[in-house]
Amino acid sequence: MGFFEKLKEGLQKTRKGITERIDKVLVSFGKIDEDLFEELEEILITSDIGLETTTRIIEDIKAKVKENKITDPTAIKGLLKEELMKLTEGESSLKLDTTPSVIVIIGVNGVGKTTSIGKIANLLKNQGKKVVLAAADTFRAAAIDQLEIWAKRADVELIKHSEGSDPAAVIFDAIQSAKAKKADVLICDTAGRLHTKKNLMEELKKVFRIIDRELPGASRENLLVLDATTGQNALSQAKTFGEVVDLSGIVLTKLDGTAKGGIVIAVKSELNVPIKLVGVGEGMDDLQNFNSKEFVEALFD
Repeated sequence: MGFFEKLKEGLQKTRKGITERIDKVLVSFGKIDEDLFEELEEILITSDIGLETTTRIIEDIKAKVKENKITDPTAIKGLLKEELMKLTEGESSLKLDTTPSVIVIIGVNGVGKTTSIGKIANLLKNQGKKVVLAAADTFRAAAIDQLEIWAKRADVELIKHSEGSDPAAVIFDAIQSAKAKKADVLICDTAGRLHTKKNLMEELKKVFRIIDRELPGASRENLLVLDATTGQNALSQAKTFGEVVDLSGIVLTKLDGTAKGGIVIAVKSELNVPIKLVGVGEGMDDLQNFNSKEFVEALFD
């Protein structure tokens, strides 16, 4: 099964939550009026697209209906598809132009951070890249152990220290190893403790200082991992981390586990941070580069 088929399968719950409900509404209305738009608005909001983004979508569709003198309610589906495509498009490929390049993975515990690191390592390795992992979430013993399992699965090197050690020291050692082994990409795990935001901010700043000092000019992706099943909570996490870190992209996991995949649109639209990777399953290859056209096609197919 190709990734597009996996995406279609993974979006089944969301398709039931959005597309099928929209189809029923459009068929049941004989004309385009305010009641129809209110029904559409409710579907989009309850699918986690969010109030702000939904309002913008509905206003744009109303303007197009008026401008093109559209009277058939079923024509709205095509307009909605265009709007969603527009809201999710943008450059989604990882920028890894230097040797080594660095990917810093950020996110709260439980969103699938460690799993995502393993899958990204596997994805890059399959592209012929040499990858080194840095276990810099040293506050959670399980994080180091889990990352070790994923490093073995992906057959990549892991640099780790003991639990409770300085994360910046792990990053320093991992950079030296990546340089010595001429690795293409260094992927760094980081702690995910939002409740101690100030400490987390200082810790991340220290990590970034080490990277800037030891790898000046290196390509760097600061990727935030979000769990799609947490909906609007994922959006508030992204806003909080966005205050601390200059995010370059989002990794959205567990998209197959939610009926509210509209969070994809809300994240891209409200944060203006590109979604770079999406996960639609448990398998090693079930995390892939995000493609807005494929996403919208899979949603409406």
